[in-house]
Amino acid sequence: MITCGIEIKGSEVILCLLSKQDGLFQIADCRQTRHTLSNPNDSESVRKFQFMLKKLFEDYKVKRAVIRERPTKGKFAGGAVGFKIEAAIQLIDTVEVDLFSGAKVKDILQHNPMPIPFKATGLRAFQEGAFTVAYAALSEYIPEA
Repeated sequence: MITCGIEIKGSEVILCLLSKQDGLFQIADCRQTRHTLSNPNDSESVRKFQFMLKKLFEDYKVKRAVIRERPTKGKFAGGAVGFKIEAAIQLIDTVEVDLFSGAKVKDILQHNPMPIPFKATGLRAFQEGAFTVAYAALSEYIPEA
């Protein structure tokens, strides 16, 4: 199952595609790791942005998208455009979308540390947040029902 880690910065989403099979992590190539919502006040622009992400998820057979959650208040609060992007992603009906807080990611990484340093992944430095949230999502222990 391919998971897409997403970090939202301003009007931009940063993506990292990651999968786990037999305990091994695989970083999938992605045609474009950054996407910008050019005009957040235009509904047609938001629809095109959402369609583009939905198409990317379908093309790469992404089953789960995990967004690095941003606080709604305080010094590090996310902006209105970022929350609009988050909502557009959450409304994509072909993938399961989860939000992971910084505390949750930190807790998961404490119990399941990354086996290699980020620099050894071959990803670009700006993708670290997206990679970390995808790794945490795939490392999270989910008890069988």
